[in-house]
Amino acid sequence: MTTMTYREAVRSAMRDALQADPRVFLMGEDVGLYGGAFAVSHGLIQEFGPERVRDTPLSESTFVGAGIGAALNGMRPIVEVMTVNFSMLAMDQVLNNAATLRYMSGGQFHVPLVVRMATGGGRQLGAQHSHSLEGWYAHIPGIRVLAPGTVADARGMLLAALQQLGPVFIFEHATLYPLEDDIDDHGGPADIDHAVVRRDGGDVTLVTYGGSLGKTLEAAATLGEQGLEAEVIDLRTLRPLDMATVLQSVGRTHRAVIVDEAWRTGSLAAEVSAQIMEGAFNTLDWPVARVCGAEVPAPYAKHMEDAALPQPVTIVRIVQEMFA
Repeated sequence: MTTMTYREAVRSAMRDALQADPRVFLMGEDVGLYGGAFAVSHGLIQEFGPERVRDTPLSESTFVGAGIGAALNGMRPIVEVMTVNFSMLAMDQVLNNAATLRYMSGGQFHVPLVVRMATGGGRQLGAQHSHSLEGWYAHIPGIRVLAPGTVADARGMLLAALQQLGPVFIFEHATLYPLEDDIDDHGGPADIDHAVVRRDGGDVTLVTYGGSLGKTLEAAATLGEQGLEAEVIDLRTLRPLDMATVLQSVGRTHRAVIVDEAWRTGSLAAEVSAQIMEGAFNTLDWPVARVCGAEVPAPYAKHMEDAALPQPVTIVRIVQEMFA
């Protein structure tokens, strides 16, 4: 076991992949000499050289498209997009190429592409760097969407993504990069097909992922001190959703709260809520509740940004209302 940060775990997975497979290379803005906007690729260009760790122009559509082309031609590219907001510039490549080419070719072409990007708020970087748009990607058939919320998953899910024949998009919540934990740095790929129960409980099911996992676990601990045992489910994979794990939990607890940093309207939380209503309505003792981000562009001022994001105190209050 080794203690490492979330960013070091991602770097460890990329290093292992670069060493093990000559088809793997990393490309993106400032991933080379600068070491990445979040220092995730620090030192890799010195170890593997500029052919394997490639700095790109500031053109997301261009380098995501180049990654798709490289994948079609047998390479295993890891493309880093600096932040999810900027990835909107590449959405044409994602929706009309990466997600469709296998289907439009009748299975003749595969796109083994991995795209990593930072997501989420909480860092006072304003509205163009702070949104949680992974739910938009989870809407698209033909791609897999991952949201590792722990240090171990940051490493293991990337290794698993590199084994896929189709495109995988990994959303790394930027507040998690300094998070530390003990993990097996020689461990292999993680399970990217199933959600994980991070805390057992029998009174209410809290469903979350990514950057909201820590807040949800904190809220569950507070509820435990008040005599309410919350079960916390980390979705981990947003497409395809593992609703079986969620429905099994809700069938036992009879109450559900979804915690999702994204905007409430049209959110992933809305999809999870709808599927709970479709699959577990008769077991519910209370309407499904959602704790989501405020429907405003992400504020810059810290007190306003904190108010706009889901917080443990809000989760606790929503659960308390279910038992009032």
